[in-house]
Amino acid sequence: MSPINISPRIEDNASFIRRERQLQRLVTAYIVAGLLFMLLPGTFLGVWNLLSISAQHTVDTLSPAWLQAHGHAQIFGWLGTFILGIGFYSLSKMGNLAPFAVSRGWLSFGLWTAGVSLRWIANITGWEWRGLLPLSAAFELAGFLLFFVTVIRHKPASLSGPPRKKDAWMIVVIGATLAFLATLLVNFGATIYVSKYGDSPAVSFRFDQRLLVLPTWGFLVPTVWGFNARWLPTFLGIRSPLARPLYAAMLTAWAGIAMMLNGYVLYSTMVLSVAAILAISALRIFKRPVQPAKVNGVHHSFPIFIRIAYIWLLASALLSVAAALTDRAGGVWGASRHALTVGFLATMVFSIGPRILPAFCGSRILFSPKLMLLSLVFLNIGCLLRVCSEIMAYEGYANHAWSVLPVSAVIELAAVTIFALNLGWTFMRPPAHLMEAAR
Repeated sequence: MSPINISPRIEDNASFIRRERQLQRLVTAYIVAGLLFMLLPGTFLGVWNLLSISAQHTVDTLSPAWLQAHGHAQIFGWLGTFILGIGFYSLSKMGNLAPFAVSRGWLSFGLWTAGVSLRWIANITGWEWRGLLPLSAAFELAGFLLFFVTVIRHKPASLSGPPRKKDAWMIVVIGATLAFLATLLVNFGATIYVSKYGDSPAVSFRFDQRLLVLPTWGFLVPTVWGFNARWLPTFLGIRSPLARPLYAAMLTAWAGIAMMLNGYVLYSTMVLSVAAILAISALRIFKRPVQPAKVNGVHHSFPIFIRIAYIWLLASALLSVAAALTDRAGGVWGASRHALTVGFLATMVFSIGPRILPAFCGSRILFSPKLMLLSLVFLNIGCLLRVCSEIMAYEGYANHAWSVLPVSAVIELAAVTIFALNLGWTFMRPPAHLMEAAR
């Protein structure tokens, strides 16, 4: 056979391998950056803030800019970076994306991480914050827009015939992506306003509290719902999700967001609770599995913690209703947010992350399933202590609860550190096929 007929196949195969390695390096950079934001400006600063609050028995003495720096690093620096990296990788694997998508991913990475870093510097140091705040928001928006352009050009791969209809999970993820864009636009406008009229790099307390519902229930929670609809039927062995209730959950959450932003706080919390119930029903989280769960490479408790995460989601929604009715000093609101961000979102990341991230970052195997279990146990113990003690301390029900707050923070810091070290050691190991060949 003539070499001329073979070379195109060899070239295509070599091109595929090269592109796959480029994608793996790209998503690894996003994950590592997200872990750094989670550990340093995120969790470590959060622990420091909580130690200060516990010592003073009040949140009033702590700088609002520092509190917002912690929240921004967690929501955008950690979770937002993870979502962008996984999004670039997943869309490139599933769809017909042009080769320049990888270079666009690196440019987006540079803009996004620079924006998050500048926001943290401006809030913590106060140095040139009138210029750094809008600049950081502009960088974040530009980095996301590069990702967004890639998303809207995505076409599901099809071997033959016309392009197939988008699955329910993909429609939910696209909806969450639009909410992500809306969040960044509002954030950009808010930083311009603060830089012009504010007397510190902190957004006003009332606006910030209402605005938090947009990134949490607008794009983070629906993004989890969307990817859960894609992965959990395989991972947990449950039936495929119900499309219409899943769409209804997302639309109901959006309605709750609109109510919150317009000042209808109680109605908003009630509607968001309905959205949580609809999502749990649509995803069949607590239904009996129809086949064994796939726990290869991770701890066998993995399905239990997925379901615990959804218990936290429901608890967060119900606590927000209680906060709208009874909160006096911010304790119930704080507990509700912590149940959502740590109880639901972080538990979900700590559960699914060890399952998918090693595979995305070079077909690797998780370093230690036992460390995965330890991080999840610590995370949930810390979250339970934090949620309970925050209500008791802030609302004045039990003075001794102030001493429990720093304990919860240290336990959560230990959980985050174990999770990051476990993934870090995993990324430093050779890919699975090389480890097997060496045996």
